[in-house]
Amino acid sequence: MTPLGFGQGVAYLGRGFAMWRRRPGLMALGMVPALIVLVVVVAALVGLLLTVDDLVGWATPFADGWAEVARVALRVGLGVLVVLGFLLVASLTFTGLTLAVGDPFYERIWRETETMLGGEAPGDGLGFWCSARDAGVLVGLGLLTGLLVLLIGLLPVVGAVVGAVLGVVVSGRLLAAELVSRPLEARGIDRHGRRALLREHRAALLGLGTATQLCFLVPLGAVVVMPAAVVASTCLARDALDAAAARPVG
Repeated sequence: MTPLGFGQGVAYLGRGFAMWRRRPGLMALGMVPALIVLVVVVAALVGLLLTVDDLVGWATPFADGWAEVARVALRVGLGVLVVLGFLLVASLTFTGLTLAVGDPFYERIWRETETMLGGEAPGDGLGFWCSARDAGVLVGLGLLTGLLVLLIGLLPVVGAVVGAVLGVVVSGRLLAAELVSRPLEARGIDRHGRRALLREHRAALLGLGTATQLCFLVPLGAVVVMPAAVVASTCLARDALDAAAARPVG
């Protein structure tokens, strides 16, 4: 079997969406974690909007004696920056938080997918603490990616475009690798083994991750796409394992 390509990676997400037709109840269950995180984020945003004036005023007591125009300009500008910063951090950490909350839901989806592909689902899953650890790593990498994109965005002329493209590609690749690792880790394949297995299928991982991340840009896209991405990554993992098993020894 030849290495899986970028287009095949995108096609896996299409297979994930097809599961909505075959198992709508299961896929609807997979929307719950993203909805939970979304509700929490929106509630936090509303709370921030209601208190940002007091927060900025508390943080800038030195401006109390300034002229009204200068004081208002400073505090309004800082308030806008605080809200934008919150939205940036929320967008960068949303996926990791969703994976942490949703591991039991997503485990059920990939197990059902494994069964539909043939055979029983392996292992006992990652467990809460392993999932939380992996999600925490993904959150940290997401924040680093956001910082990198911000720095690139400061470049004149091309910075904004290059930064946006790089952000989608890198974030998507990280997400795809994380999702694919779950059915592989359940088989007892360690991090080194997973990297070796997926090395020749890097283009497929990139295609799946990029397509998924682009769907996230659509309002509420992450809520609908995450269950499909879990199915897609499970299919990719199985095909990578089949390719490795079919490879001649020696």
